[in-house]
Amino acid sequence: MVEGREGIHMGMRKQIERRARRRFELALTVQFRLTRKESTARWGAGTVHDMSSSGVNLQCHGPLPVGCHLELTIPWPAARGPYPVRLRATGFVVRSSATRTAIQITWHRLGIEQKGVIPISAIA
Repeated sequence: MVEGREGIHMGMRKQIERRARRRFELALTVQFRLTRKESTARWGAGTVHDMSSSGVNLQCHGPLPVGCHLELTIPWPAARGPYPVRLRATGFVVRSSATRTAIQITWHRLGIEQKGVIPISAIA
């Protein structure tokens, strides 16, 4: 029963959480697009695996370019009266594989969607 720098205790390794913010496992749909100045980007779709106030881990159909800027829209599992709520965010791809993409969030707002328009509220 030795505990060293690696966090070994009774023969098992402990995993050390290195993230600055707590991540929450979610199964939400996400729409995203690469924001490029030289062209109009198409919207893609995926599923949020987990997220925090500073990052999103999502699954989509293929890898996204590391370093690219993304715009995200996530339908939030809440409503304000008859109006759905959406999380809008922007950020940069920090890691991407064939199945998962990690995004560092640089801006986010939670807003109420009315008649196809998403006015931004100061809820976030």
